[in-house]
Amino acid sequence: MKILVTGGAGFIGSNFIRHMLLECNDVEIVNFDKLTYSGNLENLADLAENSRYQFVRGDITDATSVAEVMAQGLDAIVNFAAETHVDRSIENAAPFLHSNVMGTLTVLEAVRKFRIKLFIQISTDEVYGSAGANDSFTEDQILDPRSPYSASKAAADHLVNAYAHTYGVAAITLRCTNNYGPYQFPEKLIPLMIANALEGKPLPVYGDGMQERDWLYVEDYCRAIACVLKTGKPGEVYNVSSGTPTANLVVIKTILKMLGKPESLIQFVTDRPGHDRRYSLDSSKLRRELGWKPEVIFEEGIGRTVDWYRKNQLWLQRARSGEYRNYYERHYTRREETFTKAGTKS
Repeated sequence: MKILVTGGAGFIGSNFIRHMLLECNDVEIVNFDKLTYSGNLENLADLAENSRYQFVRGDITDATSVAEVMAQGLDAIVNFAAETHVDRSIENAAPFLHSNVMGTLTVLEAVRKFRIKLFIQISTDEVYGSAGANDSFTEDQILDPRSPYSASKAAADHLVNAYAHTYGVAAITLRCTNNYGPYQFPEKLIPLMIANALEGKPLPVYGDGMQERDWLYVEDYCRAIACVLKTGKPGEVYNVSSGTPTANLVVIKTILKMLGKPESLIQFVTDRPGHDRRYSLDSSKLRRELGWKPEVIFEEGIGRTVDWYRKNQLWLQRARSGEYRNYYERHYTRREETFTKAGTKS
């Protein structure tokens, strides 16, 4: 199977590529990524010479580039490419609409043109809005996005559904809860808290810190996507979650304890506008129909994550400083409009 992974230099995308290359000997991966601020090819540096892996630099909103990469023959597409940081969407919504809506539309048009067998849209639990104290959203919940980011993802989900019904595109949408684990860009909560704690800096916490998120270890999500690739039913939406919502403040205190740092580093700051209080998904459909279930409990996953960042402080330093952005120029060249590894034939 030959799979195009858009946004494969990002956190979840790079973990998914790693999972597929290491676990599936019959899979080839084409990584198509624009390399924005959070796209880091160092995440996959150890796999760059793998004969079943190819990187192509490109933008999902560029119809010509998308068509060129799809013309090489693909069996499936997993669309991770998106702007994802809520705080940035509050400051400026336009890039989110451009990438998340127009980008998805561009890819869907190419999927239709090249008759790709399966398209998987990577969505988010945030399209459902904030859950009540005892509620867990199922896949038939009416979408109620509360931020520019989640609104752009909800719009993309509707486009995927429309293309499935109007044009017969074989599409599946996955809505997952908050992921965490290795290689996550340190603007997100868990890597930011770990990075600041390692340096003895204040840990900024929105409001009272009691917002709940259903944290899922990234390895479990990668297994879910692989499962859907293999046996998922086109036209369906699947929720993916651990089923154990945990307050942000509890997560932060756990990190501090693991690193032997004082809770006095916690600094409560003004809550962000429109901050959803609680996310919780019912993933029983995925468990029942496809047999997936999470394997890494939070206590184990957060321990692995803290340990990874502690052992990879050079990666963390380079991510925070922006130095990683030079990796592409050092290791890749452009020849005849095709991005290839330096020293190889285009």
